[in-house]
Amino acid sequence: MSAPEDIDTEAVVYVQLLDEGTDVWRPVRATALPDGTFRLLEPDRYDPNVETWEFPPSTKVRCVTRKFTDGDEGLVAVARA
Repeated sequence: MSAPEDIDTEAVVYVQLLDEGTDVWRPVRATALPDGTFRLLEPDRYDPNVETWEFPPSTKVRCVTRKFTDGDEGLVAVARA
């Protein structure tokens, strides 16, 4: 993915939820950073005791585009940056 030009551009990044028994992806607002990475933003009612995210809020992540089983595509967090 190419580097975004605006520092404050928001995007939706999908973060995998752990311990769900199947693949579950949480859409998360994120800030696009100049180096092509994203910083995950914390949602209003985030509770780490309810959902275990692979990458918690405020984490800087690298993303790839993924096609989901329903045919939609989105940015998926794949590694800490």
